Amino acid sequence: MDKTLTDSELVRAAQAGHVPSLGLLLERHRAAMRAVALSLLGFGPEAEDAVQDATLLALQRLGEVRDPHAVGAWLRAIVRNVCRMRLRAQRAAPIADQSFLPQLPVDPPSPEEVLERHALRDWVWHALQELSEPLQLVVLLRYFSSITSYEQIAALCGVPIGTVRSRLNQARRKLGERLLATATSMHDDVAVLTARRWREVRELFAAAEQGDVRSVLSEFWSANLALLGPKGQPWRGTETLAQVIERDLAAGVRQQPVEILASQRLTIIEAKLLSPPWDPKHCPPGVVWVLMLKKQRVERGRLFHLQPPAADPA
Repeated sequence: MDKTLTDSELVRAAQAGHVPSLGLLLERHRAAMRAVALSLLGFGPEAEDAVQDATLLALQRLGEVRDPHAVGAWLRAIVRNVCRMRLRAQRAAPIADQSFLPQLPVDPPSPEEVLERHALRDWVWHALQELSEPLQLVVLLRYFSSITSYEQIAALCGVPIGTVRSRLNQARRKLGERLLATATSMHDDVAVLTARRWREVRELFAAAEQGDVRSVLSEFWSANLALLGPKGQPWRGTETLAQVIERDLAAGVRQQPVEILASQRLTIIEAKLLSPPWDPKHCPPGVVWVLMLKKQRVERGRLFHLQPPAADPA
């Protein structure tokens, strides 16, 4: 990467989806961004966290930069606003108006928003996959799935809500660090991985309909499979899972996958549950499969039933 390129040239290349340009741009201005954070928050983890949050926010909003020559000032202003939001949370201090920036949200931007606005999906996903399994799971659920509430994530992960919040804070910080560290690396094509998982899931449900679910389970799932059912009941081995799937089919229940999130170590499947025609309220509206893989085979996981929305008291 030519380090003599101007900020303007790097911005335009980054807006077109060129990852190394964005990485170089952020690295070029990182010291100045950190200096702003230190001047407002002092030395300590708060300043470093503010820089990471500002980095994610800059990734989200890079497409909104209208004056590429002034990108340095734009990045420093983002850091300044992030720091002031942190100070306001501590002391209720007002935030100065930054008229050339859109209003900044209180929460840091989600990785999902980053992916949607830029052609950088593989880069972000590569950084995400380097998080530990607990951190990766809460990020995938919170930002990429329909399981977005802290209560649901806590129930699915089997941890307190406070732990979910703590893990999300750690994950955002580490994700920002990994994005900067891997900006110039080669990244796997997440679309290829996701397509492969879609194919495996479709094969599983098709085989189940044809009475041959065990053949697919033996190919893609570990013989030592350990799952927790929707009510926390343990399902050990592929034979137990095959019997559960066959029992649901015999009761007229069908599953229709609608979304799959795939990483090297985790797969999250969201599926509609279709009740039998003779009993339309037989099952909840949906189910989420959270599956942990080892050597490309499902080794453990958990199922979580999506509940219908609460009735309006009015």
